[in-house]
Formats: sequence, structure tokens, C-alpha cells
Amino acid sequence: MTPASSRRPGRSRRAVVAALALAVVLPLAACGDGAGTAGGTSVDVDTPELRDLRAAAGIEPCAPGTATEPASGGLPSLTLPCLGGGESVDLAGLRGPLVINLWASNCGPCRSEMPVLQEFHTTYGDRVPVLGIDMQDTYPEAAIGLAQLTGATYPSLADPDGELFGISEFRIPPALPQFILLDADGAVAHQQLGGFDTLAEVEDMVAQHLPGVLPDKRPGADADVAKEPS
Repeated sequence: MTPASSRRPGRSRRAVVAALALAVVLPLAACGDGAGTAGGTSVDVDTPELRDLRAAAGIEPCAPGTATEPASGGLPSLTLPCLGGGESVDLAGLRGPLVINLWASNCGPCRSEMPVLQEFHTTYGDRVPVLGIDMQDTYPEAAIGLAQLTGATYPSLADPDGELFGISEFRIPPALPQFILLDADGAVAHQQLGGFDTLAEVEDMVAQHLPGVLPDKRPGADADVAKEPS
């Protein structure tokens, strides 16, 4: 299976590199020793030991969505447990602006990208939260350990069986890392492969597909707002 990227022109070289990396990573995630597939294994991601690891890593709690009905063009109704314990979350109840990152502990590009996502979370988390989903990963201890190693404190759900990949009416290619952006109404505003190296790249993606949610960095932008008549 070859993952398809929706990156825009100008980043083709890095997109090719990311795709090649995915070609190596995905077989490990899907076919490795003990790896979960949709409808396959069931992994307990909420044990006393995992809760202790999560607390030691400083990972924030998962917050259930605020909506009671699925959004038009939104995520499917799939309830996933919080990695390391806590409240489960129905994806259909999530509303944005929200940056969702699909990752796994044995995914090299995910490991490289997580510090950048943490930087985004630290800078903009009050405006645009980050939510991870640990995909097809049957080693929750390793996943929490990777979060601690990379300093990633934003919350993550867990989908060890890859159920999200198996929902036919919601097409998510089995590729990691991957981004899903939700707008304020809960609709999917954008999907693309990850592999970002800098905060500016994440900012650029969010600013383009969720316009208006990040502060304007243009010189004098704050002064322009201050001059607007009341």
C-alpha cells in the first residue's frame, strides 16, 4: 500500500522523503510482532502502571468533545481510550479548531516531529489544541516513553487495533505521521501527511486551512487592530 500525500507544491522533495520513510514504517506498524490491526488485538492502555508513567511524563488529560451529534463532514462516531488512562473520547463529538496527529512509537518521522508539535502546543494550545492518536501501537509503555523522551505533553488517544483506518465511509489512508485538522463546526478542514521539521511549517499548515485561528504575525498587525474604530 502506498500512502498518498496532499502536500501542496513547493515541498515535493520532503514529501518524497516522508513517503519513503512511511514505506518502511508502515509495514512495521501493520505487520510487526504483536502489532494490532483493525478488529485484531485488544491492548489495555489504562493500567495503574501506565497511569504512573503518564503522570511522570506530564501528559495532559484527554478532554471529551462538547458536541452530542456528529458534525457534517466530521469525524466518525468512534470512541477511543485515552493513552495512559483517563476519559475516553468519541471522535464525533470533537470540535475545532483542533490539530489531530496520528502517530506511533515505532514511527521514525513521528519521533522527529513530536518536539515541533509540542512547540506548537506550548505556543498556541489555548487557541488551537493538539490531540494525538497513537495508531496500531501495541506497546503503550513505549508510546508514553516516546512522549516523555520528546517532551510531548499534549494528550493522546489510543487506537491499537487501527479501527480509524478501517472505517470505509471515512477515508483515512494508513499512513504515519498524518494530520487531520478540524474547524469550529467539527468538519474535517484538511488532511495531509506529516514529517514537519519546524514550527513554521505547522503554523503555515494551520494558517492556510484554519484561517484566522492563529495571531497575525505581520509587522504592525496589532497596531492596525488597535486603530480600528469601535
